[in-house]
Amino acid sequence: MWCDRLVRGLDQHEFEVYALSRSPRQASGGFMELPGAVRRVRTAPLWGEVAGTPRRGRESYGRRERRRFAECFGELAAAISAPGGPGSPVAPAVPASLDAPAAPAVPEPDRAEWAGGTDSTGYADGRQADRFASGLYGLADLAREHGGLPAALRSETAVRALERACHTPGALHGAHQARVADLLTLAGALERALRPLSLDWYGEGHGEGPGATAGPGLSGVDLCHAASAGPAALPGLLARRFFGTPLLVTEYGVRLREYYLASAARPAAPRSAAHSGPVRTLLASFQGRLAAEAYARAALVTPGNTHVRRWQERCGAAPERLRTVYPGMDASRFAEVGERGAGGAGRAG
Repeated sequence: MWCDRLVRGLDQHEFEVYALSRSPRQASGGFMELPGAVRRVRTAPLWGEVAGTPRRGRESYGRRERRRFAECFGELAAAISAPGGPGSPVAPAVPASLDAPAAPAVPEPDRAEWAGGTDSTGYADGRQADRFASGLYGLADLAREHGGLPAALRSETAVRALERACHTPGALHGAHQARVADLLTLAGALERALRPLSLDWYGEGHGEGPGATAGPGLSGVDLCHAASAGPAALPGLLARRFFGTPLLVTEYGVRLREYYLASAARPAAPRSAAHSGPVRTLLASFQGRLAAEAYARAALVTPGNTHVRRWQERCGAAPERLRTVYPGMDASRFAEVGERGAGGAGRAG
């Protein structure tokens, strides 16, 4: 895989690996033997319960923190319940297959319309992107300063914020149909996806998480290289916000497309294993908003093929920051990138 080739092929650099697991099976798979250039490996699960978080936990916040959480999460909830999210035109034509993006029912907007402004074509406007970013980074700041975010994301405050957003006039059609059980499921899914906001990866003394070890974490790296624009990009986005660290996103598959494919298969799954329609709709919107934020903040986005590139552009990635890098290329030409004559090895997270 490409990250293995990086850590083995660029041995003049030092690497720190920060990995998120999606399931117990993936987490129990163990590690392959790593080269000496990898100085640290940190892992965290996006499944199960957070250690120390009550199953029906209330926020451990005072009045001021509760109000701050309600404002930030309310912004994020409003953004994901708004129609016309990245990658999802309001009235798409039915795709010939799930292997290709749906053709828009209207002409695709130019870059200015992708980036912001009120858009009559039905695509996301800049206001909703700003609301999503404001809510996301507000929650990150709250977690960094006070901890307690996992419990807050599963609290009654969070569920009520989702309920208000879903029942707001003009919200996504599927969101209007969300029931209490759907909102509880959605809150749990968002808590798991947003766990990177609460990790202790960003510098000594910040965040919360089991198995913490002393060290600068992402505050001491020169570059963050994310394997996708989904939750895996969150540590890089926060390092950029907290420390100004540049972010590079490489994708050989698009997280939003993967979510659509998985959602299409779930109706055939047992009822206990399938999310309802409203939950699938809102989680797809969340994935789209998060991908758009990652593409907007990344210094460079490197798709693995033109199909991935089209999806990234559909989600708002700026063409001038896209560089297609096909897998299987000889990496020797990149062996001396960045540090020639600099008198020291950099570190990448």
